[in-house]
This record gives sequence, structure tokens and C-alpha cells, in this order.
Amino acid sequence: MYTLNLNQMTQQEFLDEYWQKKPVVIRGGFKNFVDPISADEVAGLAMEEQVESRLVHKKDGQWQAAFGPFESYEHLGSENWSLVVQALDNFSEEAAEMIEAFRFIPHWRLDDLMASFATPGGSVGPHIDNYDVFICQGSGKRRWRVGARGEHVQFAAHEALLHVEPFDAIIDEELEAGDIVYIPPGFPHEGITLETSMSFSIGFRANSAVSLLSAFADHLIDGEQGGQLLEDPNRQVVTHSGEVSNNDYASIKSQVQNLLDDETSFKKFTGQFLTAAKHDLDILLPDEPFELTEVSNLLNSHAIKRLGGLRAFYFEDTIEQGLCYINGSELAFSAEIAKGVKLLCDKVMLHPDDLGEWSHNAAFIELATELLNQGYWYLAEAE
Repeated sequence: MYTLNLNQMTQQEFLDEYWQKKPVVIRGGFKNFVDPISADEVAGLAMEEQVESRLVHKKDGQWQAAFGPFESYEHLGSENWSLVVQALDNFSEEAAEMIEAFRFIPHWRLDDLMASFATPGGSVGPHIDNYDVFICQGSGKRRWRVGARGEHVQFAAHEALLHVEPFDAIIDEELEAGDIVYIPPGFPHEGITLETSMSFSIGFRANSAVSLLSAFADHLIDGEQGGQLLEDPNRQVVTHSGEVSNNDYASIKSQVQNLLDDETSFKKFTGQFLTAAKHDLDILLPDEPFELTEVSNLLNSHAIKRLGGLRAFYFEDTIEQGLCYINGSELAFSAEIAKGVKLLCDKVMLHPDDLGEWSHNAAFIELATELLNQGYWYLAEAE
């Protein structure tokens, strides 16, 4: 269990003063921090096809980057290289527990948990991210420099590396195990490894209007929606054929606006979009499908845990109607179990005490059985 220590700030005070406003170093953010996964395990993950990973180093003074999977690392030597693994929460239960400390930020904003192993001098270079990130220092030490938000020039240091030109630092500090640096979008930063180290980054991403509109258009096409043509049966004679009148412009705009104003359609899209997996899920299906009566008994003795990286959300005004969204799909269920479904979406692990009133509810047992058989939730020993 990880408890975030904000050094006498409340979570709301942190959000008010720093969130999306300015960077800050949180000393001892995680007390007595120990790496939840070893460097060897991270290196092993980066050898797997389904894991997104990247190696960054310098050769003859020039930045180099390569994407995994990797076969070995011996050729890199003992200095000046860094290995990054994305979506660590999909593959390591122990590491994923770090995310729980940040549940005061809605989970739909979460991108993923990233791990970085680096040798002395290792870095991915000075850059700017378009997301909020909490970088927790694990074993070893790194020096972090963070500049002010402003008009910074970016350039391609390598075809896979977008760097930023030198900047003046407003933060320049060494981080040790358990220290955290929070960096909002748009602030240039650079981490330089002082001694062989691990770090873990919890990233929170927002979507641009362009990406939302593009995805919404795909959603409409897939659902064969929005194909109606503009109609103007009451058209009047015009004297300026090159003119787009205000009325015509309003009609054209309303074609798009009506699609956005369709609450049912747009909410369904939003739920599916926000829960779609950003990286491959490490799904392990049960050896034999669970039976309803079996699940009812198991919920009294076992915890159920959500698959790492699985996204499950609901809207506050439709959950009571029996709608939620899991892994990119809309899920309808009996409205009587809405409170139980909220628990599934709000918590990664549910214990028998949490499920007391639901372990004998036929509708909830049916849903739990379906989710277990899909590999989206799995049985865990109750602690």
C-alpha cells in the first residue's frame, strides 16, 4: 500500500496550488519507498512483444533511440543509457498499486504508469510533455531540472526523440528514493541519472478537441450515424449565387451541432472512448469458465481484482439507469445493482466484506461471472 505524503498539504490544497499550474518537488512523497519491480524484471518485460518499450542513449555524441522488444543490453555498457517501459500497470500488480495513491484525481484522466531504468549519465534528453506527470524516484539518484512554461523551441534530436532547446531551470534538485517531482504540461524538463537508478512516472493525460472529434467521427461511421444529407425544401431564389447566407451557414453548422447535442449518442461515444485500452492488456482467461453458483460461493471467501490497465467508468446520471463502460464497450445491467457496479468501477480490489450484499444477488452474480470469464476481473486471496 502506497500513501502519498504531500508534506502538510491536503489533496485539495495541492490541486488548488499546483495542479496544471506549476511544478513542485515533494520530498518523501512515498515514505520508505522500495522499488515495486526490479531492474531485471523491467528489462525482461522490454523483451516481450506486447510491451511498449524504448532504449535511449548517445553514440558519438548523437542521440539514439530504439523501440523494443530487445534481445540484450550488454552492448550498451554501464553508462549513459536509459530503458523506458510503458503501461507497467498492465503487467505488474505490485507496481500498479502506486496508482492508488493518486485516486483523488479521476481515473479517466490517467494515462499509464511508466518505469525507467537508467545507468549513470542516462537520460531521455530535455523535452516537454503534453500531460501531467508525477515522477517518483526509486532506487538510486537522479537530478531533475524543470524550466518555466513559455515559448520553447523544440526540435528532432532523433526521429524518435523530440527535444527542447536549453532552458533556465526553476527547479534543479537531486531526487532520492521516495521523492516525487510533479510537472504540469508545457514545462520543459530533463532528468539526468547520477547513479544507476529506477524511477516511476504516473501520467495523467487530457484529449485535444481534434482527437475527440476525429474519434467521434469514427464512432459515427462505425455506427452508421450522421449520414443524413442537408435538406432545404423551402429554398428561396437568390440573387448572389456565390454567397453563403447566414441561414445556410446556420443549417450547415446545425448538422454537426445536432450530432453533438444527441446526449445518448455522444455519452455512449465518450464512455467507450475513455475506457478503450491505451496499451495491450495482459488478459489471462480462466482455465474453465466459472459457473453462477460457483461465483456466488467464491465471492464470500475471495477478493476480486480488476485486471491491470483495464478501464471501467460510469456517468453519474446514467449509472442508476443501468449503464457503465468497460474496455471500450457500453455495458447494460440491471439497475438494481448500480451500487455494486459503482464499487467495481471505483475500486481495483473488492473484498468479501465489500460484496456482502451482492454475493447473493442474482443479477450481480451474473455480471461478476461474465467479467471473470472475460478475464477482466480475477479471483485474489482475501487479505
